[in-house]
Amino acid sequence: MPTVEDLKASLRVPVVAAPMFIVSNPRMVAEQCKAGIVGAFPSLNARPAEAFPQWLETLEAELAGYRDRYPEATVAPYAVNLIVHHTNNRLAQDLEACVRYRVPVVITSLREPSEVVEAVHGYGGLVIHDVTTLRHARKAIAAGVDGLILVCAGAGGHAGALSPFALLQEVRAEYDGLVLLAGAITHGEQVLAAQVMGADLAYIGTRFIATEEANAAAAYKQMLVEHAAADIVYTSTFTGVPGNYLGPSIIAAGLDPAALPGAGKEAMNFADAGEGLKDRKAWRDIWSAGQGIGGIDRVSPVAESVAALVAEYDAACRQWAARLQAGVPVRAAG
Repeated sequence: MPTVEDLKASLRVPVVAAPMFIVSNPRMVAEQCKAGIVGAFPSLNARPAEAFPQWLETLEAELAGYRDRYPEATVAPYAVNLIVHHTNNRLAQDLEACVRYRVPVVITSLREPSEVVEAVHGYGGLVIHDVTTLRHARKAIAAGVDGLILVCAGAGGHAGALSPFALLQEVRAEYDGLVLLAGAITHGEQVLAAQVMGADLAYIGTRFIATEEANAAAAYKQMLVEHAAADIVYTSTFTGVPGNYLGPSIIAAGLDPAALPGAGKEAMNFADAGEGLKDRKAWRDIWSAGQGIGGIDRVSPVAESVAALVAEYDAACRQWAARLQAGVPVRAAG
């Protein structure tokens, strides 16, 4: 099982791919890990519940076979997202499968994860928790998590409203552990910027929807290519938790993005996140995306997308190293 330092050292570029509801699948996650970043999927994407252990077996076998064939390759660990909200009636069953298969990294969200931490730490795995505020961060730290994901303004899916500058500053004043930063990160230079601000890793989701392996409709992927930040709508209408969605998909579903009714957390319901999901228009027709879509210009294989991130990140590191070596000021004198 990886330690936090092992996790960071296992990456070709300091990136964790966000687990995306419906979109993420074992094929995509395997390609992300083989490309050298952490790949992740929500356990609820495996439907029915009995399919989840099969997904883990498939993923484990694929990665083990790849390591055997290419022993010199950088292969990152994978992660599973567990929704800890009380309406997720699969939590206990899916957690048991994570323990049985010794999932290296578990990403938790929507409630403090103390019971998950205890179970995952029992076999040496890592738990990283999604937070959108300092209050949530404090609860996760108290629960004993190994790291925090700061889901800031502009992130796809369920996202916070705080600037990454604000939330990262406040969290770092109290926490020196592993921190991942999420929110409109699309390119390698933005990954470096997140590290300069004080994060350890970047957390990227939307860019990987626009990949060949993603379980998303072709029209969804093309919409990411054709639109920009101005087309993103932030609303709680569809799940009861504020999130970012593609405005054109809302219009295509017959709704007015400027006149959406709000919804509270009581509207959340993960109990039917299975066979009944096909009848829930919000998940089928309303497409999530972050504000970084203006940086997506094509649909490509996962391996190509990660290779571009690596090249962009390395170029940004070289650029700033050269500036410093040449004595070019990076701040105003004063």
